[in-house]
Amino acid sequence: MTGTQKTEEGYDLIPGVAPERMPRHIAIIMDGNGRWASSRELPRAAGHRAGVKSARAIVEQAARLGIEALTLYSFSHENWNRPQAEINALMGLLVEVLPIERETLLKNNVRFRVIGSREGLAPEVLDELDRTCEESAKCTGLQLNIALNYGSRQEILDTTRRLAQQVANGELKLEEIDECRFSNSLWTGGLPDPDLLIRTAGEYRISNYLLWQISYAEIHVSELLWPDFDEDAMNAAIIDFASRNRRFGTLENQ
Repeated sequence: MTGTQKTEEGYDLIPGVAPERMPRHIAIIMDGNGRWASSRELPRAAGHRAGVKSARAIVEQAARLGIEALTLYSFSHENWNRPQAEINALMGLLVEVLPIERETLLKNNVRFRVIGSREGLAPEVLDELDRTCEESAKCTGLQLNIALNYGSRQEILDTTRRLAQQVANGELKLEEIDECRFSNSLWTGGLPDPDLLIRTAGEYRISNYLLWQISYAEIHVSELLWPDFDEDAMNAAIIDFASRNRRFGTLENQ
């Protein structure tokens, strides 16, 4: 990994990137596990297993860097259309690795959260997810969000329906629904919007991911397949982010 320095708070500092230029929230579309496995004549499940190792390394690095939130796209609403054998392998991998990863999360003071629909997930998967959330609830460092059975259109529809029902029940006035209330009612409520969106495997698609939240995110596309995405690649994405001039709709001289 590229050499780093320490801040006064004890977090790593990437050379050339001032603390105020660091992203608060990084969202990642982890793409390329299947292609990584196919290029090695391995089953797709082997690619997902290799992808877990990359996820672990990136979570640990984000914690060392003092990133406030990291959101990983692990299984989309549309992924249910994949072959059943691959879905079973993915869900089985979750049940297998979560008990192991809980120790790593607690060691790094990482709080775990799941965003997405619980519908369709097996009880054993939900049990491991809930236990990981509960055991890490008091952690005060990095907020790790796993987008599982997640789709942004579904999230927006769900939020709209819940707010509409509150209006119908007389619990909320229509004029009280503004951007702030809507944002806080999303599955990501309480989190800052992502500053940096990373997609691996050279793909230039958003794939129904955090559509509301990434309105002003900077996008970094890495040609690396997800199992090859490492700490140096993460640093490169952050350095790229820090070089951007973020105007949020204003002019540069404003």
